[in-house]
Amino acid sequence: MSDERDPFRAPVGTHDVLPPESDRWTELIDRFSSRAARAGYGLIVQPTFEHVEVFRRVGEATDVVRKEMYEFTDKGDRALVLRPEGTAAVVRAFVQHHPVVPWKVWYLSPHFRYERPQKGRYRQHHQVGLEALGSDDPAIDVEVIALAAGFLRDLGLRRISLMVNSLGDGACRPAYLEALTAYLAEHEAVLCDDSRARYRENPLRVLDCKRRECVEVTEKAPALFEHLCDDCRRHFERVEHGLDALGIKYEIAPRLVRGLDYYTRTAFEFVSDALDAAQSTVCGGGRYDGLAEEMGGAATPGIGFGAGIERLLIVCDAEGVLPVPQRRMDVYVVDAVGAEQGGADPALVLLDDLREVGLRTDRAYGGRSVKAQWRAADKSGAVYVVMVAPDEMARDVVAVKHMESGEQVEVRRDEVAGWLRGRLEGLGASE
Repeated sequence: MSDERDPFRAPVGTHDVLPPESDRWTELIDRFSSRAARAGYGLIVQPTFEHVEVFRRVGEATDVVRKEMYEFTDKGDRALVLRPEGTAAVVRAFVQHHPVVPWKVWYLSPHFRYERPQKGRYRQHHQVGLEALGSDDPAIDVEVIALAAGFLRDLGLRRISLMVNSLGDGACRPAYLEALTAYLAEHEAVLCDDSRARYRENPLRVLDCKRRECVEVTEKAPALFEHLCDDCRRHFERVEHGLDALGIKYEIAPRLVRGLDYYTRTAFEFVSDALDAAQSTVCGGGRYDGLAEEMGGAATPGIGFGAGIERLLIVCDAEGVLPVPQRRMDVYVVDAVGAEQGGADPALVLLDDLREVGLRTDRAYGGRSVKAQWRAADKSGAVYVVMVAPDEMARDVVAVKHMESGEQVEVRRDEVAGWLRGRLEGLGASE
């Protein structure tokens, strides 16, 4: 982690992502966006900060709102907050812009929570996620869960389990909360300090507590699943049938409640046994049918999920998948001519031509010797090296060397870009 005593280092709880590690981020995001696009989800790009009221809708009794939000007042005396999670901001945009439903969007965004930094858990972390608003059909619950499952498969992850639950709705949850609160009151003396302080205000949070004493109490607590109304039970059964039809394995987890108050009915998490239990959740989400209405919009059902990029990459490391891609160039230009004083620079022009036809191309700068340039070309991993030399330039050709075989040919200067693109496409070296 960063040293907060040094102002010229990244703040505590944040981190820089540098090449080549950032290439893994690009690959992960590409795989997510591709799968989302195939299901009709478009990218939404939103402000990093919002009015604080947007996120107070996620639950005044949650740690996110009470302890972890980065709140500030701007110069116009407006109360603002750095976005702590993705769903509420997307719903705010839905209410503001009135798009046609069903509205299906995906996002890539930084999120901010003031909490103790630890491995895979930063004060500024990054998520990919998606949301679908406008339908209460259980089939879209299945679609969203299947998208998450497919994305995790695309990353190569296999040690992943799906946990699902139903949190009920406004018709059946109040009676359950009353029963749960009464049960917790009987066992208040053995709850952890945090749970004792808040169980009457938000008893569901106790079910999410990982402290041994709370787990022992809640193992015998009334189960929400047993209190579902007929509508919620039928909804969940259809979700189960949909997952079964797609061959997606899952486990019903009665204690799964998620960390925010807006969830209703379907809730789910994908967990990895490659990580410690406290950090095992790699992707989670659920249905939030009342959130748009709480923000002043029309009653609009919705469902979505989010997945932390940093956490996902830790899981990939644990399973040995999605390694750092080998960064290599298609072509390296070695310049034995140099730019004429106040005149043309043949290597510069050639470099631009090669890049314009889609080839990954680089060169050395600063007047380095030809020998040093060849060393740099070798380190770059380039498939081909193009030599710009006086004798060849006088004949309007360049020397092209295939680095692996050592084969060297001369190609006309005005044809070399197309010639190289054709050869590299045949090798599958360029995209």
